[in-house]
Amino acid sequence: MSYHLDRFHSAVMVLAGDGHVKSRLIKAFEENLAGIPEDDLPADLKRDFCELKSCMTAVEPMRDEGPASATVRKMSTSDASDCAVRVVSMYGEMLKQLTSDDAPLDDKVSPFLVKTAS
Repeated sequence: MSYHLDRFHSAVMVLAGDGHVKSRLIKAFEENLAGIPEDDLPADLKRDFCELKSCMTAVEPMRDEGPASATVRKMSTSDASDCAVRVVSMYGEMLKQLTSDDAPLDDKVSPFLVKTAS
């Protein structure tokens, strides 16, 4: 799960960056999340991730654009923001699962996040 946690972390960092929410969402999804197999995620996140993938690839692409670009282009800004929130929520859920046992937090999570959570 560590690799997928890293992918979600990278996606969240893109979502928190500069630019329009639609552009950030496309980049976060295409570069970090699109290639994650649902079956590699914890059981309680599979359904949410499948729904996110479906939501992000619902529109048939035109010309040289990918499915996520085509879909997000058709979304309202509010819908794009909702998808971004879903990504952040799934990342938070993964962190909770990872830190739910007795191992120290700083052994599992990047130092940046440990300092943020302290």
